[in-house]
Amino acid sequence: MHILDIVENAIASKASQVAIRITEDPEKDQMTLEIEDDGAGIPAHLVEKVLDPFFTTRTTRRVGLGLSLLQQAARACEGDLQVKSEYGKGTLVRAEFRYTHIDRKPLGDMASTLVTLILGNPSMDFQYMHRKGDKAFCFDTVELKGELEDVPIDHPKVVPFIRDEIKKGLEELGCIV
Repeated sequence: MHILDIVENAIASKASQVAIRITEDPEKDQMTLEIEDDGAGIPAHLVEKVLDPFFTTRTTRRVGLGLSLLQQAARACEGDLQVKSEYGKGTLVRAEFRYTHIDRKPLGDMASTLVTLILGNPSMDFQYMHRKGDKAFCFDTVELKGELEDVPIDHPKVVPFIRDEIKKGLEELGCIV
């Protein structure tokens, strides 16, 4: 849910590309989640305020809980969250967690998360990179769209392929049992 929420911020900032990177490093007892976009970015005077749960630039509600909840989850696992942004160029959200911490929540169904993002935003490009130890898996919609040529990425026959490719890649990493 954290990933969906942070990517929703990227979508609202008019991003055309979003990179989601997860690094599981059992040897260093660390897990890192990075979400980077090429959206509008955050003005310098607001970057520190975005972690305040009672601050939001949205007019539809008075709170902005996404980043502060992710920060709370990271800190509960002896980690932290950083937000780096350049106005007009995009934003990078980086959360670190102690990998074996008892309070670290599982990532959940990443295949369904990515399919949801792709189907909901077929004109956007998503790159998903997942590393575990010395193995890596990458799924990139730019590459897939190139292979599909004139077939839309949200075509009903493409969706199961996307889900299966992501599941297969994660199984090879040992992330799905």
